[in-house]
Amino acid sequence: MAGLPPAVIELVHAGARALRDGQPQRAEPLLLRAGAQAPSHPEPLRYLAILQLHTRRAPMAMQTLQRALTLTPDDALLHCDLGTVQSACGDIDTALASWHRACKLEPAQPMPWFNLGRNLQQLGRTDEAIAALREAITHAPDMLPAKILLGDALVHAGRFDEAVSQYRDALRLQPACGDAWRGLSNIKTRALDTDDARMLETQLQRRDIADSDRVAIGHALGKLHEDQGRHADAHAAFIAANALQKRLTPWSRQAFEQFVARALTATEALPAPIDADLGRQVIFIVGQPRSGSTLFEQVLAAHPDVEGASELPYLGIVIQQESIRRGVAYPQWVPQATAADWHRLGRDYLARTARWRAHKPRFTDKLPENWKHAGILRAMLPGASVIETRRDPLETAWSCFKQQFYSQPHFGNDLGDIAAHIQGSERAMDVFRGRAPARIHLHRYEDLLADPESRIRALLDDCGLRFDPACLTSHEARRNVRTASAAQVRQPLRHDTARASAYGALLDPLRAALEQSR
Repeated sequence: MAGLPPAVIELVHAGARALRDGQPQRAEPLLLRAGAQAPSHPEPLRYLAILQLHTRRAPMAMQTLQRALTLTPDDALLHCDLGTVQSACGDIDTALASWHRACKLEPAQPMPWFNLGRNLQQLGRTDEAIAALREAITHAPDMLPAKILLGDALVHAGRFDEAVSQYRDALRLQPACGDAWRGLSNIKTRALDTDDARMLETQLQRRDIADSDRVAIGHALGKLHEDQGRHADAHAAFIAANALQKRLTPWSRQAFEQFVARALTATEALPAPIDADLGRQVIFIVGQPRSGSTLFEQVLAAHPDVEGASELPYLGIVIQQESIRRGVAYPQWVPQATAADWHRLGRDYLARTARWRAHKPRFTDKLPENWKHAGILRAMLPGASVIETRRDPLETAWSCFKQQFYSQPHFGNDLGDIAAHIQGSERAMDVFRGRAPARIHLHRYEDLLADPESRIRALLDDCGLRFDPACLTSHEARRNVRTASAAQVRQPLRHDTARASAYGALLDPLRAALEQSR
């Protein structure tokens, strides 16, 4: 804010404090006054744009930043914030260009590198993300979020020892950093030790840590107890962590059941597709989290014709944007959609995922919750293959309960909710499969473990792929895996993956819930 009068500096500081404290209505007039008193300085405009973005006015924030850039075209922070606004507007390619330019204009500024790395990681460009996040940490060694994201990216790249080092560095800065404990706990081939147990228990006794950190620490402690065979302690830790998360972000079982009923009704009759081959490039892998879907994707990604794209958000984004355009929530508008509408939406999805077909003709989209949209695919992407993965319900349910999910509210925080979700989604998929049996195929995790070659051949056949022996040694495939199973799928197939039986009668309430939901 060099060159600004002291009174204007105070206005900007006051506006920034109000925004930080969750008072945007108080912040806006302060920042507008600052801009009016210093119309030739970009910094009041930059803070105003941050406020406008924070209050969901991204197009207005874009205009504000463009005004600021006319004053100082080579301001790195302005280009950095412009990238954030462009990303919020859905223009990720332009946003990446803005962050790249900011990094070039001021290489020692950490935030452009951080934003660049974070978004490259979300796009699956893991190696580039690692390089950018290392730059951010070079210029800001105590930047905790950059250390966490770098650890996550290294996990996805299979560089587990380097990832552990990043998470440990984060814990040296902040021992109660839940994201660091979550990262360490998710590397399931690297067990936490007794010293970690003491530190976790010490952090849980503190009263000054955030609830989100307390949830993550509880999950990590539960995983540690399980690894040490202390199943009663593990059960208690998972129960406490999930109870807290459920209080923070309650999930509505009733709303879920109503959605399933509406989706089944709305998708019963769909128009014949304009192009029955549209979407042939796509292999959707859907089902419950923790049901083996990452393993099935790893097998397919070992095939020379298939790119493993991991969990892509684009099918849901296309549906959401169509709902916004129509002003009607999904799936209520489905009966009104014409064949031309579905063709348009299918082509939109394919355009958004084009980068995954740059080197190979087919790609996987392994977002489990895409089962919600499986009923419309016979109209929208009729050429796509859909693989539904299922695992023993008790193992699936307990594994979900032990996993801390980013997206909240989530059914995984309550055993009864998990049972209802398994029952509802499987019932829906049974109906969807009955309507499109040539495209929607059921594969079971335990069957793959019991007879790998036979089941892999069947999987490839269901996807219209020729057999390739590389799929039999999929753990050797070099690729980025952006899920909680990143470490496990890089190991040879194991037959001892069941964990629920060790808890004995402690899981009887879960067994009863699963039986009741049938």
